[in-house]
Amino acid sequence: MNIIDRYIIKKYLSTFVFTVGIFIVVIVVFDVSEKLDDFLKYKAPMSKVFLEYYALGSIPFFLNMLTPLINFIAVIFFTSKMADQTEVVPILSGGMSFNRFLRPYMIAASIIFLFTLVSNIWIIPYTNKIKVNFENVYVKPHKISTSTMSTHMQIDSNTYVYIDNFDTKRNIGYNFSMEKFDGDQLTEKLMAQSITWDSVATKWKIKDYTVRTIDGLRETMEKGIDRDTTLDMLPRDFETYDNVFTAMDTEELNQRIAKEETRGTGMMTDLLLEKYKRYIGPFSAFILTLMGVSLSSKKVRGGIGLSLGIGIALSFTFLVLVQFSTMFSLKGGLPPLVAILIPNVMFLVLALWLKYKAPK
Repeated sequence: MNIIDRYIIKKYLSTFVFTVGIFIVVIVVFDVSEKLDDFLKYKAPMSKVFLEYYALGSIPFFLNMLTPLINFIAVIFFTSKMADQTEVVPILSGGMSFNRFLRPYMIAASIIFLFTLVSNIWIIPYTNKIKVNFENVYVKPHKISTSTMSTHMQIDSNTYVYIDNFDTKRNIGYNFSMEKFDGDQLTEKLMAQSITWDSVATKWKIKDYTVRTIDGLRETMEKGIDRDTTLDMLPRDFETYDNVFTAMDTEELNQRIAKEETRGTGMMTDLLLEKYKRYIGPFSAFILTLMGVSLSSKKVRGGIGLSLGIGIALSFTFLVLVQFSTMFSLKGGLPPLVAILIPNVMFLVLALWLKYKAPK
């Protein structure tokens, strides 16, 4: 790397860190003003509010979500300033191609990409768990669903269960039934008034049950009061509060996806969206960096303000596209991978077009 490369990388990363600091202050101020009534209503300790909820929970969450916007604004800001001070023209007219000019930007974008990817896989799920647990106690406990209605679940290739109502607070399910098949033939059906999770024995306790066993044309019935059984399901499989999947680490998320392929409880789209976001989202660092440099490397009459305004508008457009494609996947049947790729592909095409139009 030459002096220009080091200068650009230093400017890029320092501007990015400075912009992050500004966003942290703005985020905390607005979030406190919005949630202050909830903190007071549910008597949240101030030490937990600032150290646990904000420092370890909300700030990492919002920064991870807004990293594309912050990254784009940082590139637009310092590159526009370089162009306005006539620093870009001498670099390009001195024999450096635009592709070579992009190299230090891409090196800095790679640092942000690696940091975001590592955060998505190992750090953000942990901080999201802290954030969600805090919110479920001190922000919106009244919004937590304590029961799950009419749950159908396939727990292995031959066994299907149904629970009419599961109380997630007491870990009790009512009107439970389990059917076992051999191919297309029903071989056993168990019906019970309730099923309770025993956290000590790590087993399910079935009460007031009836078992119907079918062997060809022969049927037998068995009734009982209590019965312990081991099933491939846990109480957390019935959790329905917001952002439950964002609080899962990557290993747990992959295990849940593998189970969902068998069970088919209707959560596969949410799970896959969360997984693909973690791996594909960080690539926006390269796309938005390319777009930002191509957009702001030319000196314009409007100065830094015009380029910065366009950059902010495009950043919010990117975030809106991400939300729209996510909703189309959740509500409209759009494949999760396609939903995550659409905003990135659209902005990649726009970035390549801007690069083609950029000064050479």
